[in-house]
Amino acid sequence: MTRALRIRGLLALAVVALSLYITFTVPVRLGLDLSGGTQIVLETRPTATADAGSEATDRTLEVLRGRIDALGVAEPTLARSGDNRIVVELPGVQDPAKAADVLGRTAHMTFHQVVGIATDTDTDTDSASRTGTGAGTASRTGTGDDAEPLPVRPRQQVLADESGQLLRLKESALTGKDVKEAAARFEQQGGAGWQVTVDFAGSGRDGWARLTGEAACHPAGDPSRRVAIVLDGKIISSPQVDPSVGCGSGIGGGSTQITGSFTAAEAKELALLVNGGALPVPVETVEQRTVGPTLGAQAITAGAWAAAVGTALTALFIVAVYRLMGALATVALACYGLISYAALAALGATLTLPGLAGLVLAIGMAVDANVLTFERAREEYASRLRPSPRSSLTAGFRGAFSAVADSNITTLIAAGLLFLLASGPVRGFGVTLGIGVLASMFSALVITRVLADHAVSRPWLRRRPRLTGIAHPGTVRERLTRRNPDLMRHPRRWLAASSIVLVLAASGIAFRGLDFGVEFTGGRLIEYTTATPVDPDRARAALADAGFPRAVVQTSGDSRLTVRTDRLTNAQAATVSETISHLTSRADKLRDEAIGPSLGKELRQGALVALAVALGAQLLYLAARFRWHFGTSAVAALAHDTVILVGVFAWLGKPVDGVFLAALLTVIGYSVNDSVVVFDRIRDLSRRDGAAPFAAIANRALLQTLPRTVNTGMGAAFILTALAVLGGDSLTDFAVALLIGLAVGTYSSMFTATPLAIALHKGR
Repeated sequence: MTRALRIRGLLALAVVALSLYITFTVPVRLGLDLSGGTQIVLETRPTATADAGSEATDRTLEVLRGRIDALGVAEPTLARSGDNRIVVELPGVQDPAKAADVLGRTAHMTFHQVVGIATDTDTDTDSASRTGTGAGTASRTGTGDDAEPLPVRPRQQVLADESGQLLRLKESALTGKDVKEAAARFEQQGGAGWQVTVDFAGSGRDGWARLTGEAACHPAGDPSRRVAIVLDGKIISSPQVDPSVGCGSGIGGGSTQITGSFTAAEAKELALLVNGGALPVPVETVEQRTVGPTLGAQAITAGAWAAAVGTALTALFIVAVYRLMGALATVALACYGLISYAALAALGATLTLPGLAGLVLAIGMAVDANVLTFERAREEYASRLRPSPRSSLTAGFRGAFSAVADSNITTLIAAGLLFLLASGPVRGFGVTLGIGVLASMFSALVITRVLADHAVSRPWLRRRPRLTGIAHPGTVRERLTRRNPDLMRHPRRWLAASSIVLVLAASGIAFRGLDFGVEFTGGRLIEYTTATPVDPDRARAALADAGFPRAVVQTSGDSRLTVRTDRLTNAQAATVSETISHLTSRADKLRDEAIGPSLGKELRQGALVALAVALGAQLLYLAARFRWHFGTSAVAALAHDTVILVGVFAWLGKPVDGVFLAALLTVIGYSVNDSVVVFDRIRDLSRRDGAAPFAAIANRALLQTLPRTVNTGMGAAFILTALAVLGGDSLTDFAVALLIGLAVGTYSSMFTATPLAIALHKGR
């Protein structure tokens, strides 16, 4: 065993062992489209007195976090998105109306004098909240266990303080409107440390003096000397009035300091909460998605079955074509799945439905790398005078490396653009696709090589070279060698045929138009599963009578019904659901998506930008790696594939939505692989025989890479067909788009990109 092989083996073993450990110890976080729940995207709006900038969004985020805690949602997620958007994910919440009401309502902050300690029986007068921020601990007075509980008087309430102790509060004396500003400051004198300064405005200055003056009439340590600050029914701080403040005089000047054992984070959080008694700026719901748990469970099951069946069929195909090498590649594919899953878990990435499809799709990329290597090894074996499987395999890995690297880098460019320019599930698809591509390269170039090198060095296998699968040219190469067709004899004819197909596809866009999904147009989409089939015409008539004449109703199978309308309020959406429920014995809501018009316009523009940037990035990379006319030819073929795919969807009347965008950008990265492989072979042949005509070199390169193109296409087709047939309604259109892209991309790399490169070379 060589030193290089030992290093690769140890590296592969370490990565697989680490992946196994992560798989069994770190769970992958599922997106709401798989686990079920509600996602709401809020956008802060500027007002005449406040700009909806980063600081206002931070303050809004803190207020919203407290409100969500009141919902009792398990593991909610709040995250900033840009300067003025907040993404809220609420697993398990199936009532978006309730969630939106809690998030969007006006917060209520009040200041109360504490009048005593309450007993558990006193909570009947008001629900006691036992949660708090823990930030308002400026003065931690005694528990007051020896104090006699006072009788509950009318218009008093009982709430829990930061430590969970029940306090009886007097009627509100001040509200959040009386607060001018709160700020966290660090005071070095006297070792005071972090404190929160609260400034009052207008009548609040005198009101604070009266409130603290009444509290100061009680002795130090008495609970009644405390003042409670209540936000949305929770005590966020209950400091004691300083002993230096006299009875009746209170704290004047309109300013006060809350001191205590604050950390920097606690002081800043309390200041934010006091400032955010009401939302600092108005917020608007620009996106709302609700997915039922049943649909999420069905998607996971369907995706798992598609992955299992597709991978099994692909593995059988590889073993049938490449024998022992194919079996070892199948082991490497299993390691790819393990590494991809572990990487998602380790990075804390969220696995979404398109992301699940991205992982399955990356299996095709891993197959491509193995096929490239094995086909190159077959060529090396056939061209040597005294060949051996081991030397041919080594040369195959070396010769295929540049094509594998270039083809995968172009896909990584598409994945990176999805992450940077897209949002929501499509962005998650970009993450998982990128992880899958990196994992597939490692499995093909490291794990497969370690297993293959170890196998071909066995004496029993050296005596039986045909078992390796690389000691014979293969059926496709044998037939091509025997016939030696000149496919590039008339390149302009291929370009003319491509132009005709392009015009036919573009006419679908012109005459049929594109059915943009709600992501790009704005509006609301609600999907139901019904107990009995519902006639779509009857549903449209019922919705028109209910006041929704523009509702678009579509059915899928016997039990799926989708309603798409313009933007609706939650009350109007409830009316739609009630109307549908009257048409069948039972109608369960599977998903509910609402997109604001501003966000729809933004996503539509982002899709066009992503498409343009993807084409430009491919052009720059290919021009740098090859010649400029190669890059131009490949990008022209990509534009050809894009128009055809969009045109076919226009003719079929299928929706162009965010998932379609993911499929489109994937086709851009996937189809360029074939062009890169052909151009890489043209470059190699040109170096060996630069005097030969370019068209002859291109034809020879096309014939030499055709076996790889056929075998890779077959492997990917198994995966995508499994997704289309078994992936369920959620993944069908995605898989169909990729199947179309696979067929068109395979054709264009041979009969569009290559002939165009010949034409441009002649022109040069």
